[in-house]
Amino acid sequence: MTVLTVVLTAVYVIIGVIISAIILMQEGNTQGLGSIGGMAESYWGKNKGRSMEGNLEKFTRYGTVLFMILALALNILM
Repeated sequence: MTVLTVVLTAVYVIIGVIISAIILMQEGNTQGLGSIGGMAESYWGKNKGRSMEGNLEKFTRYGTVLFMILALALNILM
């Protein structure tokens, strides 16, 4: 295996572990009984992009794209 393949494989594994940890840190999407009473649209729901949960979703999205690109690159190299 070439050095590039080894490096890409190491980065691929590290990104996979990081994505798994980020997914486990996220909250569920269920609103529960709060959606019945109209509490789903709160201040925190409207400003979700600026919160920690919004950042976790962004990191998940970008991480999975990078993960898939690395998977394709490793497939081509091997």
